[in-house]
Amino acid sequence: MKLETIEKNYAIAKERYAELGVDTDKAIELLEKTPISLHCWQTDDVVGFERNEALSGGIQTTGNYPGRARNIQEVRQDLDKVLSLLAGTMRVNLHEIYGEFGDKFVDRDQVEVSHFEGWMQWAKERKLNLDFNSSSFSHPKSGSLTLSNPDKAIREFWIEHTKRCRRIADAMGKAQGDPCIMNIWVHDGSKDYPVERYRYRQILKESLDEILAENLPDMKPCLEAKLFGIGLEAYTVGSHDFFAGYCSKNNVMYTLDTGHYEQTENVSDMVSSLLLYVPELMLHVSRPMHWDSDHVTLYDDNTRNLFTELVRADALDRAHIGLDYFDASINRIGAYIVGVRGAQKSLLQAFLEPLALLRKYEDEDKGFQRLALMEEAKTLPLGAVYDYFQLKNNVPVGESYLAEVEQYEKDVLSKR
Repeated sequence: MKLETIEKNYAIAKERYAELGVDTDKAIELLEKTPISLHCWQTDDVVGFERNEALSGGIQTTGNYPGRARNIQEVRQDLDKVLSLLAGTMRVNLHEIYGEFGDKFVDRDQVEVSHFEGWMQWAKERKLNLDFNSSSFSHPKSGSLTLSNPDKAIREFWIEHTKRCRRIADAMGKAQGDPCIMNIWVHDGSKDYPVERYRYRQILKESLDEILAENLPDMKPCLEAKLFGIGLEAYTVGSHDFFAGYCSKNNVMYTLDTGHYEQTENVSDMVSSLLLYVPELMLHVSRPMHWDSDHVTLYDDNTRNLFTELVRADALDRAHIGLDYFDASINRIGAYIVGVRGAQKSLLQAFLEPLALLRKYEDEDKGFQRLALMEEAKTLPLGAVYDYFQLKNNVPVGESYLAEVEQYEKDVLSKR
């Protein structure tokens, strides 16, 4: 697309939005400043570098598209390529299994800050901030129960692991001068109907109490619920009601993963309810299909509704946005770009909504006018604003990035 065309289209879009009281320049500025945390595990299908084994423990990756990252150097190489094609503020989100362990096997209850110093240096050089996750899956001691396991030895193994992950996150936060958001998710559950539902949840509560007792000022923990896992379909210990209660009572950040709900549930409607009771939200954004399949995020109704509700609630400063999918059936670099752009367009749509006028209509009980304007806003020239956002930040505009991804596949991915 020609420079003159992009600028002309933006000028027209700017005027059209201004008629409804919307400042497109301000919307672009907000989009530039709103961080999106890139999940490192899209590069290598959540294998990590501890055991080099496929996923287990209630989740799995499908597909075997060529070019998977085989080591940390290739993960970083791929992330660098992705970052070069994206506008806006990015963070990078790591799982514990992506530590630099060298030739030595380091079990998860022995992981230390030193195993992530390389990542901290890499991030510092790129002026990136890091986020973190404990990893309770894909391990001989994972089984069906980890932090909720009645077996004291297994439970204490995972408690120690999670404590150490919190300390690593705290070191990251201190090094980068910005809190590291550390997510805690466990797959604990049962394939068939259990008898001891209360017991397992009581144990999980006690484990979390112990893990979160240590004061670590440079990190923020968040707790992620789940509907079910593969092979754990009948019962999930860390269900939504469990974590909603725990986070509310203990003033802990709640993680909303868009793939962890029934398909008929409206995840966006949970934003306003939870924000009345928890301090902050972590949003893990993916695209589920029938189960937690973690498809690439798109500019679809669910994603738009999620970010629209966040902006309507004036809660952008109380939420953190991260992507969380792992599609191994397509080019992984392309999967990143499509997902980030889908999230950014959804955010931009929320920033460009004529919210002041919509609120006025609602306050005046003008239901028809409110509905009509919401419908008209759907076809306002958002694309022209997003194109200008990319041009302004010197990244490929529109579909022009496809050629760069294809060239990278030819030069780098195809040779792995």
